[in-house]
Amino acid sequence: MLCLVPTPIGNLEDISNRSLRVLMEAELIFCEDTRVTKKLLNLLGEKYNIDFSNKEYKSFHSHNENQILKTLDKETFSKNVVYVSDAGMPCVSDPGATLVDFCIKNQIPYDVLPGANAILTAYAMSGFSHTTFSFYGFLDHKGASRASKLDDLLNDDKLAILYESPHRLLKLLEELKEKEPNRTIFLAKEITKLHQKTYKNSAINLFEEFKNINIKGEWVVIVEPKEKIGFNLDLNDILSLDIAPKIKAKLIAKMTGQSVKEVYQQFLDRIPS
Repeated sequence: MLCLVPTPIGNLEDISNRSLRVLMEAELIFCEDTRVTKKLLNLLGEKYNIDFSNKEYKSFHSHNENQILKTLDKETFSKNVVYVSDAGMPCVSDPGATLVDFCIKNQIPYDVLPGANAILTAYAMSGFSHTTFSFYGFLDHKGASRASKLDDLLNDDKLAILYESPHRLLKLLEELKEKEPNRTIFLAKEITKLHQKTYKNSAINLFEEFKNINIKGEWVVIVEPKEKIGFNLDLNDILSLDIAPKIKAKLIAKMTGQSVKEVYQQFLDRIPS
């Protein structure tokens, strides 16, 4: 069978006894990076006096997963097979989902162990009382796609959680400051590691604090939801408004993602000739 094993995101002591046992019994280990996994198992072996030798390692990551999947069959999983990403929970902003899907489609048994996860840890650390959140992973580095995703998360009615690298954190804070200077932002640096630190303040205050410091480490960013005023409108509410069709078309296009021209043409098609 296949077992997905979460690995520590910083502190070795966050590995569970169950994960250690599964890794010890593994015969074949698919890894996001074989070098990272071998180093991790060496460290765990030294710390817990466990022999992790005699394992077969195979690379499985976003650039080669399609090729690797073509080489797999049920016989591959007749042994104890494990998948680990470099750190944290597989399939969460990490490879692994296609491997799980392969098992589902081919009726191969699999299991996922619980464990370290930066998203949920940061969520619990943030002090926000909201019970729902959206996860955006890493934003694109630049361009229209990044701007669009940024607008999406700022207009989200749920907490927006994303990852950011130290090289782009200041850029993100500047973008948030320009769009929503008073929006409350929570930042968590290097969760579970020696230099773990958290910040919670308005976007403008965080930008002012960070613009003159050397930013290091990996970051989780949580953005306060957009405050909603009044009731949500649905399409029927807009259709019943006594306003010009062109204005209705613009509102409906904004809600549905259709082009204004397309929606307006639908209005014209309804008018009897």
